[in-house]
Amino acid sequence: MREMATAPEYRHVPTSTLAMLAQRLGKVFASASSWCKYVRERGWRRPRRRVHPRSPTSGIRATAPNGLWHVDTSVLRLLDGSHVYLRAIIDNFSRRILAWSLTSKLEPLANAPLLVKAMKAKTGASEDEEPQSLMVDGGVENFNAAVDELVGEGLLKRILAQTDVRESNSLIERFWLQAKHGWLFLHDLDGIATVRRLVEFYVTQHNSVLPHSAQGGRTPDEVYFGKAVDVPDELAAAREKARESRLRANRERDCSDCAIGIVAA
Repeated sequence: MREMATAPEYRHVPTSTLAMLAQRLGKVFASASSWCKYVRERGWRRPRRRVHPRSPTSGIRATAPNGLWHVDTSVLRLLDGSHVYLRAIIDNFSRRILAWSLTSKLEPLANAPLLVKAMKAKTGASEDEEPQSLMVDGGVENFNAAVDELVGEGLLKRILAQTDVRESNSLIERFWLQAKHGWLFLHDLDGIATVRRLVEFYVTQHNSVLPHSAQGGRTPDEVYFGKAVDVPDELAAAREKARESRLRANRERDCSDCAIGIVAA
């Protein structure tokens, strides 16, 4: 078993498959769980060191609000088997959802008015500013006449994820993951009106209520509009104060306190 597990000629074979292969070769008759157990417990290192470089773990990051936007469309299946199409634009720097829409059909041209809505509402907008950078995937909703017109007018700079840049459109995809599994899928999605109500609630919570760890505990709205800048320092000071309080309380206890607790348990 050890010889086969550590042999270079079998490095492409998963351990569970190796168990069956050993039986076919008439060498070892043991279950896959036994193989995995012995490989783990006895530290048999399989010759499978990765050579190809891994994908980047950190994506592209803007240095100010409206430095980079992400747009994407997600599909939700309703209880009756039909689908609705949810679109959203998120600001890279603040993680704020700038605009969203929901339709019962794909409507490839629907991204253009959503982008116009977000551009009209963005902070610090001026007549002579640079085109808004927007990261997109290769979907038809991002490459059509309506979006091309915004690019041609100098309002938009379209960046194709993993083609124009190495990074993916993962920021908005991460939002979809959180919204779906953390909220939407906890309800019966029985119609587009229900989905719209749920999305409206979640976007409001995401933007103005829920603190973001990457922003030091500030909400996306606070970061986007430049508010509550002292929150990260205040939270850090409060954590340190609580830590010192716990240490002081623990040091003041003696062995008799622990003994009483053990007896009571």
